[in-house]
Amino acid sequence: MIRGLLIACVLLLSACASQAPLPARTPTLALPMQLHVERTMAGQRQDWLLVVQREGTGIRWSMMDPLGIPLARQRLVDGQWQADGLLPPNAEARELFAALLFALTPEVELPGNYPAARQQASQRSLENRWQVRYTQPLDFEMSLPQGLRYRITPLTENAP
Repeated sequence: MIRGLLIACVLLLSACASQAPLPARTPTLALPMQLHVERTMAGQRQDWLLVVQREGTGIRWSMMDPLGIPLARQRLVDGQWQADGLLPPNAEARELFAALLFALTPEVELPGNYPAARQQASQRSLENRWQVRYTQPLDFEMSLPQGLRYRITPLTENAP
């Protein structure tokens, strides 16, 4: 009984410790935004569509596969993630959404929202967690933990 309780506490603490960093304040974003997300890991590529929009006092993140099937939906309200809809929790999507929020934060708002962030020319990073390399403001590559790489571009009619 005690051993099970200790294991549960350790799991809970590790889940809390691995929560993706969020900005001190919601950054100024030009919403709504539609993005093409190309995910690469271990030579495998996936394409997703992401819609980011303001909803009340929060921001809604809706990710779908190219056929429009929902993969993840989250709302960021008052600095907290909330499930949106009946989809099961998706830790990878939350990490991606948090990393995108970091990448999309305007440069002038970066120091106040992410004090540990580093910005140099067309690159920015947050400790060892996220690295972003920009081609254009909405055209960039992100490297995340566990070898995940994402290419983010504005969604166009020609996107997959």
